Amino acid sequence: MIRRFFRHLLESMKSLKRNGWMSISSISAVAITLSLLAIFAAIILNAVKLADDMENNVDVSVFVVTGANDDDKKELEKELKAIDHVKTVTFSSKDDQLEKIKGSYGKSWDLFEQDNPLHDVYIVSATDPQYVKSITASAKKLTTYVQDARYGDDLSDKIFSIAKGVRTWGLVGSILLLFIAMFLISNTIRITILSRQREIQIMRLVGAKNSYIRWPFFLEGGWIGLLGAVIPVLIIVFGYQKFYAVANPIMLRSNYSLVTPNEFMVPVAVGVLLIGVVIGSIGSVISMRRFLKV
Repeated sequence: MIRRFFRHLLESMKSLKRNGWMSISSISAVAITLSLLAIFAAIILNAVKLADDMENNVDVSVFVVTGANDDDKKELEKELKAIDHVKTVTFSSKDDQLEKIKGSYGKSWDLFEQDNPLHDVYIVSATDPQYVKSITASAKKLTTYVQDARYGDDLSDKIFSIAKGVRTWGLVGSILLLFIAMFLISNTIRITILSRQREIQIMRLVGAKNSYIRWPFFLEGGWIGLLGAVIPVLIIVFGYQKFYAVANPIMLRSNYSLVTPNEFMVPVAVGVLLIGVVIGSIGSVISMRRFLKV
């Protein structure tokens, strides 16, 4: 059994060499298809990561009433930490808030240094973005030391909606492109098989069993898928690392980040290889069924 398998394996490799230009054409078509699939996977995964970062950057701003002393602020901090699903509570004084505004809008705000109209603020982060609204509502009920509590309702709701849309349509797009890749690769293999129907017919005429005929073509389809996956894998391994090194520092300035190469490269590279080999092998078998019918 093992000896027969290696004989079929050797025959499939010889067949690739015999049908040189057709094999190169098939491998090139598979490489282009899988490269597009890998690039699209990079775009989708990073879009979903960006959507997650946008959601996680939505915090609740709890404004402290004017005139609250240090003991009052400590009491308020304890009450905020006691709210369900609160992850962290960070204090930012009104002077810190003024500095942030000056950094964003310029020195025109220097006029307010002597009479700062802003409030001390507690920045409250949720354990999950879905709890931001409930934390805001709970913080507003702490009326003793709370002037107001906000999470940027309109903008944040849009961010949540965009994030949900990116995840949904990213999944739909990935599945759609996967089916397109399967269709293109299987049809490429089909053309290769059709060009060799004479060879299959001769093998049948000399009495070869269907399983004997099928195995070399099955393995040959796997070789075409594997070799076609080499270029996409190289794009993933080397191309994405360079892209990450250039783009991620820019993203970090806005508190966002790309999917790290370690998280991206291994699963996508393995997925591309499996897709190429599996679709190549199965496509080869399906394409030659018509020639093996009695």
